[in-house]
Amino acid sequence: MGEKRVETGRAAAPVAVRLREWAADDLWVLRRANEPEMTAHLGGPEGEEQVLQRHERYLRLGGDGGRMYVIEADPGPDIRGEVMGSIGFWGRVWQEEAVYETGWGVLPEFQGRGVAAAAARAVVGRAAALGNRRHLHAYPSVDHPASNGVCRRAGFTLLGEVAFEYPKGHPITCNDWRVDLTEPGAPGPIPS
Repeated sequence: MGEKRVETGRAAAPVAVRLREWAADDLWVLRRANEPEMTAHLGGPEGEEQVLQRHERYLRLGGDGGRMYVIEADPGPDIRGEVMGSIGFWGRVWQEEAVYETGWGVLPEFQGRGVAAAAARAVVGRAAALGNRRHLHAYPSVDHPASNGVCRRAGFTLLGEVAFEYPKGHPITCNDWRVDLTEPGAPGPIPS
């Protein structure tokens, strides 16, 4: 869930992204996202077997259980359809409510361009389009300013700090960010 900000002295133009459903040949994206700099706030890299299991889970997501996507650049003057990372949402029970949780990873060479925030806004629309859960949550580490900034820029509301264990056996303090998928301001379905 990393995104670092690159200071250039000028405001970056908004990034246009599209979400493509996760496919069997997207395993390489998971392997790239499993590098130490990408997993520093998630307990470190996973082993190869864990990466393969995660890939299989992503392929099985569907129905009202959520979706996993590859983030691609929308054709434009600078980047044309390149894979920039991944994002998804999946069901869970949080404080006795069936909700969706979201998470993302933007490849290092695309960080600091607003890719994660644009993808998060798009995934809000995808989750809202299912229409079966009221809230979408994100739980970035309190020590991860870039991912917390993504939540802020994507229109999530900060509810406060919560304790998690992720991965199992690794305590972590996260911020609980939430979007109400039923609010009129929540994005609706977006084209693929």
